[in-house]
Amino acid sequence: MSLGVDVERLSLEQATSHLLEECRTIVPGVQAVFGFQLIAVFNQGFGEKLSAAEQRVHLAAIALVVVAMALVMAPAALHRQAEPRAVSGRFLRVASRLLLWSLAPLAVGLCLDVYLVARVVLRATPWASVTAAALLVALGTFWYALPHHLAARWNAEDGP
Repeated sequence: MSLGVDVERLSLEQATSHLLEECRTIVPGVQAVFGFQLIAVFNQGFGEKLSAAEQRVHLAAIALVVVAMALVMAPAALHRQAEPRAVSGRFLRVASRLLLWSLAPLAVGLCLDVYLVARVVLRATPWASVTAAALLVALGTFWYALPHHLAARWNAEDGP
């Protein structure tokens, strides 16, 4: 079934530009999340409302967001150091993987913090766990499963 959608092939230069722009778009959001995570630690209620184990969960969430930030920023560093005056298919593949890999630690870090917030708000660990797990499934669906499914479908429609 053809959707009648026109597809324009991009040059390596255009594709690289798009990829780096996507990275630049994501970075401020990840940095904002990181900032809010840091502020929480210095809030008086942090030590009062969260057990020592839960505080370590928050630390793990912060570390995961830092890993995500590093992965999102890595394509720019890679390009600047490895191929500052050129673009290649190799760079595009590696940079795309780095950007996609950043989504996993970001999703887990976000969901760990959602778990902690839900635990404080709902005062019920089981509901907090269900909330965080449901959001992790949703993020996995939107960021991995759905794009993978659509890419396979679109590739099948385009034919060999």
